[in-house]
Amino acid sequence: MTITTRPCPGCGTGEPRQFAEKNAHEIVRCGRCATLYTIDGVERVYDDAYASEIESAPFLSRRLDDIVAAFASSWKTGRLLDVGFGFGDLLDAARRAGWDVSGVEVARPAVERARRRGIDAFHGRLSDARYEPESFDVILGVELLEHVIDVEPLLTDIARLLRPGGLLWATTPHARGLSARLLGPSWSVIAPPSHVQLFSIMGLRELLHRTGFVDVSMKSEGLNPHELAQHIRGKRISAGQRIEAACAINAYFEEQRGRRVIKRAVNRALSALRLGDSLKVSARKS
Repeated sequence: MTITTRPCPGCGTGEPRQFAEKNAHEIVRCGRCATLYTIDGVERVYDDAYASEIESAPFLSRRLDDIVAAFASSWKTGRLLDVGFGFGDLLDAARRAGWDVSGVEVARPAVERARRRGIDAFHGRLSDARYEPESFDVILGVELLEHVIDVEPLLTDIARLLRPGGLLWATTPHARGLSARLLGPSWSVIAPPSHVQLFSIMGLRELLHRTGFVDVSMKSEGLNPHELAQHIRGKRISAGQRIEAACAINAYFEEQRGRRVIKRAVNRALSALRLGDSLKVSARKS
């Protein structure tokens, strides 16, 4: 059967294979790089997202401080941009470390909240923001790439705004992680039109090279045993339940040093096997 669709957002080829229909959207798997993507080019509108206030867990602040500390070697201008910053916790951590921070977000409540905290926040898409080329040392895209149909132009814009040698740091769900393999279409992360593509390591690497990035490093980490256990019991969980369970699991392992050691060991094993549910990406502008 011939499937008419957009090219694979990862490797750019046109070799789709039927995968599933979910939430009234057809999902295909690239026959070359195994990236999953919707064929209709429809993405969710996020104007009403992040309307509620939340209080970050103590372990999350510590974790974000550790993430930001790794950006220190990229410091030249001291400027950092977070694209799709959500609740803005990572921007707060970067400010604590002395970075001059800016953010871009399509959800107006998130922008208004950030501005109340004194953050330079642009409401809209990155392509409409008027930042000077090569003006940032670091650009972040946390849980962003899976949401955007025009993901290649987005990464091209990010490369344009990074100084030469500047750092892109991003996270995104993994199309070939253990949960994707075991749960298939029932995995709660496969969720069109909120998620319009889930990249494989090969697909995302090729996309990054195509948009001007080098020194690409990827780890596949993380697993949600709660969702796997519920699947064995014949139950499905929602995205909100998945996030709640993930926060509880992370809080448990961050409470004690011994548990943190176990968590790091599990993540190293998942990454070595390329089975983690999340891709953690760092890449440099060429």
